[in-house]
Amino acid sequence: MRYHIKHITTYSGTERVSVGHNEARLKPRPCPGQTCVSHKLSISPKPSYLNHAEDYFGNPTSSFAFSQGYKELKVTSDSEMVVEERAPLDHDNSPAWDSIVSDLHKHTTLEYIDAYEFTFSSPQSDYFPELEAYARKSFPAGRPILLAVQELTKRIHEDFKYDPRATTVTTAVPEVFQLKRGVCQDFAHLQIAALRSLGLAARYVSGYLRTYPPPGKERLIGADASHAWLSVFCGSIGWVDVDPTNDAFASTDHIAIAWGRDYGDVPPLRGVFIGGGQHMLSVSVDVAPVT
Repeated sequence: MRYHIKHITTYSGTERVSVGHNEARLKPRPCPGQTCVSHKLSISPKPSYLNHAEDYFGNPTSSFAFSQGYKELKVTSDSEMVVEERAPLDHDNSPAWDSIVSDLHKHTTLEYIDAYEFTFSSPQSDYFPELEAYARKSFPAGRPILLAVQELTKRIHEDFKYDPRATTVTTAVPEVFQLKRGVCQDFAHLQIAALRSLGLAARYVSGYLRTYPPPGKERLIGADASHAWLSVFCGSIGWVDVDPTNDAFASTDHIAIAWGRDYGDVPPLRGVFIGGGQHMLSVSVDVAPVT
């Protein structure tokens, strides 16, 4: 599947910003199953400083700053992606989850060493006893990991209601667990923390999800949004992406941009600035299949 993705972020204020420093993770990262054919990052006004590099997790990262000030900042990411069909997963014959936990602690290969750092609690995906007890219901000893992950994903989807008004970008996992409500970011953090509580490795994935208009309706340009899911390390199978918001394993509808321990590692755009008065934010995302 081929996609054209346009992500526009506009910051404006009642007063002029005098100094601003920003960081963007908007270029799709290279990873198995997807290829970034082209990418262009446009910034208006033109920054005084601009640098492209990779962060600790290998995500393409652009840093830019302003010394001349501005009244409005507009950041436009324009990408073309090819996402390949994923190979079918053999759930019944996947490795036992507890054997993977054991192997992660042995540090026998570079792949396991790299995965091991995602077994630890992180600032926005911290686990606690009640969450571990919730997760263990899907993880009896010796169960194939894909069957266990599939069941946990389904339970989260059924037990937690999607509600964009219930949480904010800083809502902690324990509060989400109590509220039983949240958005894709919350559900990803919750499942990551649940898996880590059992000793498994899980990471946060930031990206986009292709959406479909209602029957008989046309696509609304710019009406899509960023999405979040997670990836769990499954031993010899490698990393497998799963989307608790939609009770599904990732498909060609999922386009990954960046991954890290949690959202705090991979926000699409963040920064610090001086001035601006009262701030306003506008975001437009369009994920369009290319035919």
